[in-house]
Amino acid sequence: MKSNQSILVVDDDVAHRIMLKKLIGSWGYDISEAEDGSIAISEVRARAFDLILMDIRMLNVSGIEALEQIKIINPAIPVIIMTAYASVETAVHALKKGAYDYLTKPLDFDELKIAIARATEHTRLKRENEYLKERLGERFDRQSIIGQSKAMVKLLDNVSQVASTEATVLITGDSGTGKEMIANALHYNSQRSEAPFIKINCAALSETLLESELFGHEKGAFTGADRKREGKFRQADGGSIFLDEISEMSPAMQVKLLRVLQEREITRVGGSEVIKINVRVIAASNKDLKKEIAKGRFREDLFYRLNVVALHAPPLRERKEDIPILAQHFLNLFADRNSKSIKGFTPQAMEKLIKYPWPGNVRELMNAVERAVVLSRTEYLDVDELALLMADNASAEKYDQNGLTENVPLTEMEKRTILETLNAAGGNKSEAARRLGITRKTLRAKLEKYEGAS
Repeated sequence: MKSNQSILVVDDDVAHRIMLKKLIGSWGYDISEAEDGSIAISEVRARAFDLILMDIRMLNVSGIEALEQIKIINPAIPVIIMTAYASVETAVHALKKGAYDYLTKPLDFDELKIAIARATEHTRLKRENEYLKERLGERFDRQSIIGQSKAMVKLLDNVSQVASTEATVLITGDSGTGKEMIANALHYNSQRSEAPFIKINCAALSETLLESELFGHEKGAFTGADRKREGKFRQADGGSIFLDEISEMSPAMQVKLLRVLQEREITRVGGSEVIKINVRVIAASNKDLKKEIAKGRFREDLFYRLNVVALHAPPLRERKEDIPILAQHFLNLFADRNSKSIKGFTPQAMEKLIKYPWPGNVRELMNAVERAVVLSRTEYLDVDELALLMADNASAEKYDQNGLTENVPLTEMEKRTILETLNAAGGNKSEAARRLGITRKTLRAKLEKYEGAS
């Protein structure tokens, strides 16, 4: 077995170090050795390793001291700490200092192999993720689409390929998964990036207002139309238009949009002039449009016009490995914004974040971390800081170690979460929607569905 992944083994016990070199080397990794923390620091200055496996107790420079220096030199290298002095305090201290994981001596070789594979895969995905972001350009990077899971790496790769084309794109995914961010990335990394990027939420306007907003209107076209107005399609000419929540568009508006996509022309409300447009259309939906077609609520011909390229934003529950980096990103963002010196999460707090199903997805996680940061008075967010938001959102103590209840379907978990959040918000739908990270309209629709099913 061949591997390009390099591991630095740091241990002042010569016999143990030689054993590890032989064992881990047999798994296909390129092994280097260091007999002390000071030597490990020098090695890291000299080259970039994919992983460091380091003893915590060494005579000259300890593993914790070396870890601190290594994280300054190259914070991207994951460090797994080995300790024969297993305790919660030791583990928490090492993790707070930036350790990726810790193992207790005597080592369980199966556990060691799994830990190394997980850490080196983390490094590989992180590098691949950074490479894809570089390909998407500086403006895309600033949109902060964060994720190292296989699902997100695949999505970013697809976005990078599609961005430079003229193809119409349909982005699907649950509320709060970042569909608008994907649309931003598509536009700002296309040849239209210097032209306008116009966004409109199809669910936020009535049919009459939406038609006027999209196509414009002539003076006197309807009551209150005291002047001619250009619509969003005309404003986006030469650039892109983002039609969010496309599934909420009425059947009559769907027909008109289909004509725009077919003919690349519009007519203002109350007018007769045919206006040619040059606009790239990016649409998004949090509903399964094929199911909407089957129910007669969405036109099949419009679906195929929009679905030239399909991109799916995965829900957070399907990429739990991204939760730690997303949570830390939001913590850094809001700690800086609120002038707080909060460094991270305790392992127990992070475990709680990973267990929780996040029905509101990334938006809900962002809101939750912001609230915890604002309320916290400690350097590391602990379970206590998260207890309030978890109680508000779903009573996280109901979830077992796999993040699941006692054989409760996901739809039922979502229902419980929403109803408990609404109750915690005193029945205020706007506040409940804010806490869940979804729109008030989405909340209202779900509540109506629950009432209809009861």
